[in-house]
Amino acid sequence: MYPKHHFLQLVLVLASFSLSFCTSQNDPFPHHHRHYHPTNYGGYYNPGRAYRQPTFFPGRDTGNYYQPESPSLLSSKSNSFGMINSAGRASSLSNSQPTFNVDDFGARGDGRDDSEAFNKAWNRACSSKQGVILVPKNKIYHLKPITFSGPCRSSLTMLIYGTIKASTRVSDYEKDRSHWINFQDVENLRVEGGGTINGNGQIWWRNSCKINKALPCKRAPTAVTFYRCNNLRVANLRFNNAQQMHLTFQKCLNVLALSLTIIAPGNSPNTDGIHVTDTQNIQIKNCLIRTGDDCISIVSGSKNVNATDITCGPSHGISIGSLGARNSEDYVSNVFVNRARLTETTNGVRIKTWQGGRGYAKNIKFQNIVMNNVKNPIIIDQNYSVQVSNVIYNNIKGTSTSEVAMKFDCSKNYPCGAISLQNINLVSLGNQRVKASCVNARLNNKGIVSPTCASL
Repeated sequence: MYPKHHFLQLVLVLASFSLSFCTSQNDPFPHHHRHYHPTNYGGYYNPGRAYRQPTFFPGRDTGNYYQPESPSLLSSKSNSFGMINSAGRASSLSNSQPTFNVDDFGARGDGRDDSEAFNKAWNRACSSKQGVILVPKNKIYHLKPITFSGPCRSSLTMLIYGTIKASTRVSDYEKDRSHWINFQDVENLRVEGGGTINGNGQIWWRNSCKINKALPCKRAPTAVTFYRCNNLRVANLRFNNAQQMHLTFQKCLNVLALSLTIIAPGNSPNTDGIHVTDTQNIQIKNCLIRTGDDCISIVSGSKNVNATDITCGPSHGISIGSLGARNSEDYVSNVFVNRARLTETTNGVRIKTWQGGRGYAKNIKFQNIVMNNVKNPIIIDQNYSVQVSNVIYNNIKGTSTSEVAMKFDCSKNYPCGAISLQNINLVSLGNQRVKASCVNARLNNKGIVSPTCASL
């Protein structure tokens, strides 16, 4: 009797401990996009994880297009970057990490400029071991143009729970009209937290030559730039109303951009969502993008780009290019766009080059894409000397608002080579047939392809 009684007591104690332990574990990085996509990427990025080198077999769909290894799934207990809960307090699992709250450095969040406080918090965290910069929730902080520079002592995390807004005084940007928030030369950086970065772009849009033709064309700032940042994770953030581009990765290596919401009016000029330039090994996952320009633009020097589970539109679609502008020599390769939904965009998936340029766009795959009321769902504008080759379109379906739903306009001297069309079904809004236009393109059809070029 007594042994049995003790056994029952032991079971109750263990059950109580287990329940207490489980309920105390909070997810510090809320995945607020779970309702957008069937695939949920809840893991943490391990910057040290090596990428597989891609293998390509030109002209054939071998299934070997660039698909980097998934980020390692680290438990919260072993997360080397530590944890901060949504209330802005360090959790018990990150006591060893120094945390720098911008409020402790003089940030007020009351409408006045908080740039100095953010700079001080960054400098302290950058010089610390695994520092954490905390931007508290329920506050709005205003910043002038600011650069967060490395190299830092070790890995660094910026947790944004509140809102950061840009200064609306154009005079604040006299020294640099190209950037608002710039992260430069930082290794092993994480920027996340569920907060908002607002570019206050309205003043810039009103003074754009695209809105007012009488005005001269001038550069406007990119809201957030990551320049020469390697082993980078940007996750669970909202970007609103950028002055021009919302988020740029330039000369970066090993990047994960995860669960981002990027929103601006459809008529806001040049407000690309995510701009990738001269960057290699980048994964863009589970993002909602609605802007006045491209949802994702991929330009010269970019290689091994993987965009998965993208909700896009209204916007200008997903673009590779423009390439070859101002007689430049541009190269893009190993791009994989998988599981995207485009709605009311002015282009679908596009490759564009400029006259007089040189280089190539090759080894590109667009797969599992739904078009909803899209103008120009599939388009290559290549009637110049940048070579386009080894491009696969697979399982692309939906409605086109343009009579020509598929257009390949390629150069006679440099025809588009090894273009593979597999399981394509595009129709008009009234479920009527649409057309394809194919000039100087070497095509290979597999499965049902509609529309089809007249020459095939």
